[in-house]
Amino acid sequence: MTNAIEIKSLNKTYAAANKQEEKVALKNIDLAIPKGSIFGLLGPNGAGKSTLINILAGLVIKTAGDVKIWDENLDQSARNAKAAIGIVPQEINFDPFFTPFEILEIQGGLYGVPKKERRTLELLKMVNLEDKAHAHSRALSGGMKRRLMVAKALVHTPPILVLDEPTAGVDVELRKMLWENVRRLNDDGVTVVLTTHYLEEAEELCDQIAIIDRGEIVANEDKETLLSRINNKEVRFRLDKELKEIPKSLEKFDAVKEGKRTILVRYSPAEQQVSEILDAIKKEKLNIADISTDESDLEDVFLQITKH
Repeated sequence: MTNAIEIKSLNKTYAAANKQEEKVALKNIDLAIPKGSIFGLLGPNGAGKSTLINILAGLVIKTAGDVKIWDENLDQSARNAKAAIGIVPQEINFDPFFTPFEILEIQGGLYGVPKKERRTLELLKMVNLEDKAHAHSRALSGGMKRRLMVAKALVHTPPILVLDEPTAGVDVELRKMLWENVRRLNDDGVTVVLTTHYLEEAEELCDQIAIIDRGEIVANEDKETLLSRINNKEVRFRLDKELKEIPKSLEKFDAVKEGKRTILVRYSPAEQQVSEILDAIKKEKLNIADISTDESDLEDVFLQITKH
């Protein structure tokens, strides 16, 4: 088995009284999520991400298609398939009157984990909540509740963890802490599926990224290949003295003036070398005080693929 999750020709249509009003949420989705990877699933609001995750969780019934989770068919072996996956939903969904310790113990019991095999304190320590083990969960901060949700999804030691917008509304420090937990879990062999609106998060963590738009997969590539789709760079040359206008020899590079002393050049490395631009600047006897570059990022790729 090389794939943790395999999805073939998956469709989901929400019925309505009037057939013309039927909502097609997913259209012929084919997706293979490699075992041991951190896989990013991105898309605009309403694109179908949550529907796909809810089908994996068994909360939504698919209209058509095949789904395998850890080599278990969701139709033929639903219990084993669901046991192989832990899901951290967007919403906080535990009883606020229980303590974190009790919440994890109850969740372990629901999954049939014997008392001797439960890792409650170990999981609380992993998410830095061991000192809150016996405090009422309603008294936890929003960030602590998020961390508790991650621990709750791991009580049955699933080989796959799905994180649905795990850092929505949390501060930068907590986001980085969650990133560290995700990396640690992945190093231990857990396959992680991440949906997020923070493209920086996907770019930082993911090995492979799929983009879903209007219920269809519009891109599915490893991160570096996806980033290379936009092969544009920006380079800024800050000069040691004021520049009145762009020299004619630099006009062919579409150079523009920024402020009094900076030249901005946008170019494609496949078509031009930065050395050509440097040579042109030297011929004009301009002295460079500083150089800065800016490459295209995942946000540029995302906007290009999903623009309508």
